[in-house]
Amino acid sequence: MAERVAPMSWLSVTPEPERELPVALATMRHGGIPTAAAVAHERNRIERIVLHGGQRDWLAHLSEAVRLIDATENDDDPAVLSARELAIEVIANHHNLLLGLPGRAAERTAEERKRLGGSA
Repeated sequence: MAERVAPMSWLSVTPEPERELPVALATMRHGGIPTAAAVAHERNRIERIVLHGGQRDWLAHLSEAVRLIDATENDDDPAVLSARELAIEVIANHHNLLLGLPGRAAERTAEERKRLGGSA
């Protein structure tokens, strides 16, 4: 018999990323202090996923954020460095929290969790 997963359990670990990632992602995308419109765009993307998407959409968005973290690895702008550190911390924590949820999300994010310095 297949494991039944609470379909909305993933929402329990989204508040910190919802709050912290829009500014960080906008900063990394723009290579420095972002405009208010850029931050609003990131907030809207996240809100759309949380309200109308599913866990797969959410994890895809966070995977995109991890690729952005990788792409800005050699950036020397202080705002980008700070945003990058924050994004690493927030996503690593999020992925660690997935370890306590039912389903395969923790398994799906295992490689990212390792890359970000979280638990295996």
